[in-house]
Amino acid sequence: MKVIKWSLRILPLFYMGAIWIMSSLPSNHFVELPDSTLDRTIKESLHLIEFAILYVLLVLAFLTRRGPFTMGLNVLCAIIAGLYGVTDEIHQSFYAYRSASWFDLVKDVTGILVCFYFIRGALFKGRFMRLGKVIGLVRKL
Repeated sequence: MKVIKWSLRILPLFYMGAIWIMSSLPSNHFVELPDSTLDRTIKESLHLIEFAILYVLLVLAFLTRRGPFTMGLNVLCAIIAGLYGVTDEIHQSFYAYRSASWFDLVKDVTGILVCFYFIRGALFKGRFMRLGKVIGLVRKL
């Protein structure tokens, strides 16, 4: 169990590193679909998911602590993920083949807020019982 707990604690750091590396590569480095419109749409929509995943990983990491997971910690996880989104946009602005935009940042934050809504509901509002049970398993580690 300790291995799982420590893995959950360091996973956000590895994920942040992966974001950093991918942000410094051209958008077509890993895959480029033949239909350029579809390719762009899928890659743009990943902003909604990318930082939402970071937020969820941060929540999971904080859930492995001994102390209670408070609403303040939940907000802190969302803020950290959002600030890393800002950092990522700034980072991308230094590469000629990448772009940074306010709209990308809005998509990043939107993904975080959607996950925040569900996690807050499950942990603090008594909603989303199945999600609450899954989160409860992480708390027991």
